[in-house]
Amino acid sequence: MNFVFISPQFPRTYWNFCDRLKRNGVNVLGIGDTPYDELPVELKSSLTEYYRLDTLEDYDQMLRAIGFFTFKYGKIDWIESNNEYWLEQDARLRTDFHVTTGVQADEVGRFKSKSGMKQYYREAGVPTARCHKVTTIEAAKAFLSEVGYPVIVKPDVGVGATDTWRLDGERALDNFFANLPKAPYVMEEFIEGDICSYDAITDAGCSPLFESMTVWPPSIMDIVLEQRDLAYYVAAQMPEPLRRLGRATVKAFGAKSRFVHMEFFRLTKARKGLGKVGDFVGLEVNMRPAGGYTPDMMNYAHSTDVYQIWADMVSANRRLLPERGEDHFCVYASQRDCFTYRHSHQEILNRYGERIVMCERMPEINVAQMGNQMYTAHAATQEETEEFIRFVTDRV
Repeated sequence: MNFVFISPQFPRTYWNFCDRLKRNGVNVLGIGDTPYDELPVELKSSLTEYYRLDTLEDYDQMLRAIGFFTFKYGKIDWIESNNEYWLEQDARLRTDFHVTTGVQADEVGRFKSKSGMKQYYREAGVPTARCHKVTTIEAAKAFLSEVGYPVIVKPDVGVGATDTWRLDGERALDNFFANLPKAPYVMEEFIEGDICSYDAITDAGCSPLFESMTVWPPSIMDIVLEQRDLAYYVAAQMPEPLRRLGRATVKAFGAKSRFVHMEFFRLTKARKGLGKVGDFVGLEVNMRPAGGYTPDMMNYAHSTDVYQIWADMVSANRRLLPERGEDHFCVYASQRDCFTYRHSHQEILNRYGERIVMCERMPEINVAQMGNQMYTAHAATQEETEEFIRFVTDRV
């Protein structure tokens, strides 16, 4: 089996995907824009060959790279990046090279458009916030007469909280339309709730081989815009209502043979037409693993190896790794260099000692969302999880 892994060097821990594929006897071929000498040793040892490009944005260069691999190694069986930024390009390359193991160019739109996602949620029986495609201010005001302020405006196709704003009144609305972005935007009713993700690895029949829940702060947008501290955690267990809705969403979207990250609101305030406090409401789907080091946090929380489960899905369409039966919380909390905190780096290390499983400086590209210095730790209970977050993020 020939597997082309695009940009395998980012995020840093993605070398694990390549390593597990190699262990399963897969021929792993990498394409990236990092010089070979700068790749981590673990990644180099996992790749049969690496094709370096000046930029992955140049589609002609990508075509030549995969054409070279095809000439040298034969038909390509998989093309994947597991990275939100490259999903559309992945799909286009699969279509051009007749690789049928993933999403095709004419299918990827339903995974990328926030407005387009709504119909698939309806098919799954999952309630979602009311949404309006931004056109004119008059049309926006008509929508606002139904849902009221505040509303969220965001790119119809976008990654994370980039270029996303909350509009709290007419002045903010007027300012938004006075500087209306050229890209298509959507306006969505504001929902008060925690964000809980259904994370899964699915087989070719859209059935889960692995499932996990991650609880995120209510607004990544506020973290980016207001430089708040990011803290989130992988839960020890998943509520059955989320499991049911997550599986239904996977089926509706046809999310087969993938690592998926599907976000839901867990309502903290009842919303007419959506549900009562504690109910789950669909937010958006992402056809790739959760961001940052969250896959590693899943491993720590569930005493497993999601990279191996994913590689088994690729090579055997089933889970070969047994359940280990040990579930914990795994919690992430970060600090920013521009603020002063009550507890120093050394105090955090002294207090939590062996419970800390990851501790490092974040790459500059991730700082806006994830902070400068991260700490990730095991926790036995919800209370321990929340106490860790308070200790790390408490500012002077």
